[in-house]
Order: sequence, then C-alpha cells, then structure tokens
Amino acid sequence: MSKFADIKIDPGVVRRAAGGDAKAHEIIYRAFATPVYSICLRFTKAPANAEDLVQETFIEIMRSIASFRGEAALGSWIRRIAVTKSLMFLRSAWTKRGQALADGWDDMTAGDAVSHGISSHPDDAMDLDAALANLPDVSRAVIWLHDVEGFTHKEIADLMGKTESFSKSQLSRAYQRLRPMLSAEKSTQPDGAAVGSY
Repeated sequence: MSKFADIKIDPGVVRRAAGGDAKAHEIIYRAFATPVYSICLRFTKAPANAEDLVQETFIEIMRSIASFRGEAALGSWIRRIAVTKSLMFLRSAWTKRGQALADGWDDMTAGDAVSHGISSHPDDAMDLDAALANLPDVSRAVIWLHDVEGFTHKEIADLMGKTESFSKSQLSRAYQRLRPMLSAEKSTQPDGAAVGSY
C-alpha cells in the first residue's frame, strides 16, 4: 500500500504553506520527498529523471497548495500530482520515441525472464522490481497505479486519457506477462525436478 496515506501533516502547516511560509514548505517537502521519489522512480526507472520529477512535483505543490481544499488527505493530493508529473514525463518520452500511448507488448518474450536478471533458482528471492522493470512503460504504470497505489480503473483511465477498458486490458496483460517470470522462478526444485506450472 502507498506510504502517502500514513503521513500526517498538521492543518496549520498546510495553511502556513498556502500563505507562502518557507518553513511550512520545508516540512511538507521533508515529509513527502521520499514517497514522491519512490513513485517517480517506479515510472521512470532512472534516478536522475526521478529526481527531476520530484523537483517538478514540489514546485507544483507549492504553487498550488493555496487551492488545496482538504476534501481528501494531503498525501492523496500530493500523490496525484506526483503520478500526473510522472505520466507527463512518460508521454513526453513516448512522443520523443515516436510512439503513441500504446502497448509495446512485444518488447520482451516470456522466455527472456532469466536473461533479464530474474533467477531460475527457486531458493533465490524473486526480484519483483526487475520483473516490473521488464514490462512496457504503460503496463508497468497501470499495474503500479492499480495494485500498489490503489487507483481505480476509472482514475487510471482519466490520468492516461484512455478508457477504463484500456486500463483493465493493460492490467490483465501485465499479469499475463509477469506469470511466466514467476513460473520461471518455480520451474525447478533444488534437486532439478520439474515443477508443474501454476
């Protein structure tokens, strides 16, 4: 579950930040910088890009905090800004590469799990981050938003400018793509005997 919901900021700090108080801005930054960086890194896969997005996110937060109405938790509002900035970054990257907000599903074959750094030894821990990193950008974003951040398909569709069906199909395809990687982890036992797929 997202760490954003666990962070509590005194409403007085938010009011002071809305009035331009630099100390209040710093309190909010220190409280949320780590989870904002984490979510930006999940989308970009590059620390330098994630750091840039953290700065862009907090510039937007401080610029817009006077319009924060408190209808949702501050963490939910900040999380949405971070996600929006991350998706804008991905859209820009897709545009630069001449791609639409599309699937890119043939980027990796199911049999490539081991060659992408996922161990074939069952006693080694599955590196879920590595598996997720091998998903196409859109699918990785959808699975992260839905399963970790708790966004609904409607919210994801709105963020991406797509339909709910698009979000659901991307999530389904992400699961289908991850399944062979997980199966590769379970395919042999320590004595080398094959294990049935699940």
